[in-house]
Amino acid sequence: MPTTSLPADRLVADQLSLGYGDRPVAAGLSLTIPDGSFTVIIGPNACGKSTLLKALARVLAPHAGQVLLDGRPISARPPKEVARQLGLMAQSAQAPTGITVADLVSRGRYPHQSLLRQWSPDDATAVAEAMARAGVADLAARFVDELSGGQRQRVWLAMALAQKTKILLLDEPTTFLDIGHQHELLELCAELHADGHTLVAVLHDLNQAARYASHLVALAPGGTVVASGPPAEVVTAELVEELFGLRCRVIEDPESGAPMVIAARRTAYR
Repeated sequence: MPTTSLPADRLVADQLSLGYGDRPVAAGLSLTIPDGSFTVIIGPNACGKSTLLKALARVLAPHAGQVLLDGRPISARPPKEVARQLGLMAQSAQAPTGITVADLVSRGRYPHQSLLRQWSPDDATAVAEAMARAGVADLAARFVDELSGGQRQRVWLAMALAQKTKILLLDEPTTFLDIGHQHELLELCAELHADGHTLVAVLHDLNQAARYASHLVALAPGGTVVASGPPAEVVTAELVEELFGLRCRVIEDPESGAPMVIAARRTAYR
């Protein structure tokens, strides 16, 4: 009886060496993003999390190795073609001065336009849906540089959503957000994941990462992958102490059942 082969994972990092100028960040880094996963990259500061995400998004060219998208080197594909396949919400992105929220989110439709296909009703619908889903529809006429940091963060997410890609890369998406808006944004990510999107995010909060991720990747300094897999297998007291120098207990999150990190106190409670 003939067998049907499963499609290869769409996004793969193959033996990447990454850095900025003469400063190396990672060497020999290989990683596969499971299709349909909500993959979260965790690790201590300066281990290469955001640098890896930039390489996956084709924002940063590797010194060696390659990123494969659908089995082809991402560097060999036209930028617009790549942008129709994956979207990036960058960390600390800067908007042009004097641009409105609606105009900035509209730029997410650029990869779908050409000389023969200019702005269309489909573009307007995509922008409106993206702003509504990111919770910024009421800010459409506001100037981006008038907004709070948390509001701007949600506007950048709306722009990425407007691209209508199946792969979404999020570099520290909860930065500047209060706890309520962090929860809302991660719940939105969970909805996108449930809708069939592949998400790759960098998060600093281990408990948020463990609660929302379907797949965790733990990086050590030098860009070494020290663990990957389901959160219940990756988040252990031993790994947390190894990577972050933090003694802790790992218990079950009473709300989600995911692993939860409880840091040990250095001094006794009063």
